Amino acid sequence: MHPELRARFNSDFSPEKYAGLLRCVNETEKWPADFRISETPIFLTREFCDEVVGAANEIVAKTRTAEFARHAATAIPSGLEVPNETAHPNFLVVDFGICTVGNRLVPRLIELQAFPSLFGFQLLLLGCMRKAFPAIPRDWTSSFGGIDDDDYLKLLRRTMLGDSRPENVVLLEIDPAKQKTRVDFACTESLLGIPPVSLTDITKRGRQLFYQRAGREVRIERIYNRVIFDELLRRPDLKLPFSFQEELEVVWVGHPNWYFRISKHSLPFLKSAHTARAFLPTNFRLPNRPAISS
Repeated sequence: MHPELRARFNSDFSPEKYAGLLRCVNETEKWPADFRISETPIFLTREFCDEVVGAANEIVAKTRTAEFARHAATAIPSGLEVPNETAHPNFLVVDFGICTVGNRLVPRLIELQAFPSLFGFQLLLLGCMRKAFPAIPRDWTSSFGGIDDDDYLKLLRRTMLGDSRPENVVLLEIDPAKQKTRVDFACTESLLGIPPVSLTDITKRGRQLFYQRAGREVRIERIYNRVIFDELLRRPDLKLPFSFQEELEVVWVGHPNWYFRISKHSLPFLKSAHTARAFLPTNFRLPNRPAISS
């Protein structure tokens, strides 16, 4: 960690400044954060950031090989495959734990997700941190890879919207107003104009989907998918207007199949200096396949 900035932040911290951070986070958008906000960020050195970025790039590269594609071919449970899969996932989030090896701190993979994270909320939190704590230098950021705030937002907009207007793109979730991540949905709407829409509020005609916006019906061209199949399968009470397994005239951002191919299937097969040992349950059976290794 960066010792000088850590010491500067600690000496400047006060409960009043933390309360200001919470007000900024919880009162800026239409929904507050329904989870605890840390009193402090962590301050990583350039050397550690470079190691984290290098480790992430190495792991992501392993998911783009023909060998990995063979492993992922059987990842989707029967009956849950969604048509029109994209050539690659739109999102790939690499979660690291920080571990101690000897006298060094090192990143170790704990989760790999081909599913969105809190991409809108992280910009809100960064701005609120800068506002509440002047000791944080303005050129410090929560984005890796040297991307600044404006470029990050441009990339987010291009990924979500493509060539569509914001009103033809929806953030799809199950009862979004009741989700703990709803503050991110509100941030996404403020930043990109993409409304959060409940899965049960969709209308289907033929192969096209629609939703209500300001009293009029609007066609959906792109779906920013936040529906997790695990939760959907636990909700047999839901009356769904369409099936994910239908041929629909929509673009998935990101495509649901990648949630299974990477998020739920890959850890036991990914081996590198930055992965922890992972195992399948003892009663789990797969064809005899070698691990993906360095």
